[in-house]
Amino acid sequence: MSPTPLRVVARKWGDRPHWEFDALRLGSDQHGLWAGVPVGTVISRPGLTIVTRQLQVVLFPALPYVATFYSSEPEPPCRVYVDIGTEPVVSAAQVTSTDLDLDVIVGNHGRVWIDDEDEFAQHRVEWSYPDDVVATAVASCEAVAAAVRAGAPPFDGSHEPWMDLLRRHTLEA
Repeated sequence: MSPTPLRVVARKWGDRPHWEFDALRLGSDQHGLWAGVPVGTVISRPGLTIVTRQLQVVLFPALPYVATFYSSEPEPPCRVYVDIGTEPVVSAAQVTSTDLDLDVIVGNHGRVWIDDEDEFAQHRVEWSYPDDVVATAVASCEAVAAAVRAGAPPFDGSHEPWMDLLRRHTLEA
C-alpha cells in the first residue's frame, strides 16, 4: 500500500493552536497508526515554523501520547521525542491530539529525561487542567519513561520498518 496524505494537528488545552503539519499515513500495527514526515516538511505553530532536516516517523497509539522517532542523518535534535497528551483521534484525513506539555526525550547519546515539568505545572493551574487529565498525563509520562528506559515496545525499534517504508517512498518520489 502506498502512503497517503495525513494532516497532523496538535492543540494545547482549551483548543489553543499548537503544531500542525502534513504527513504521510504509512499504516497501522499493534502499536497504532504510523505516519511519515519527509525531509523538507514544514511544521508550524503560532510564532514558529521549522523545516525538517531528517526523516521522522510518528506513532499515534490508542494511548495518551504521540511518539516521534528521528532518522540519524543528519544528526537529529534527539532520537525519540514523546509528547504526553490526550489520546490521538484518527480520521481518514487527519489526526488530532492535545499536547499536555510533558515530554519524554531520548537524546542522541541515549540519555532519557522528562522535559517541561515546569510548563505542565504552570498550565495545569493557568489553563485549569481537570484532576483526571492531570492524573492521566502523569501516569502516562511515568509509563512511557519506564518503557523507553526498558526498551519495551514500541520503543524497541518497532519504528524501523516504518522508517524503511518512508525511506523507500521518498526515494521513489
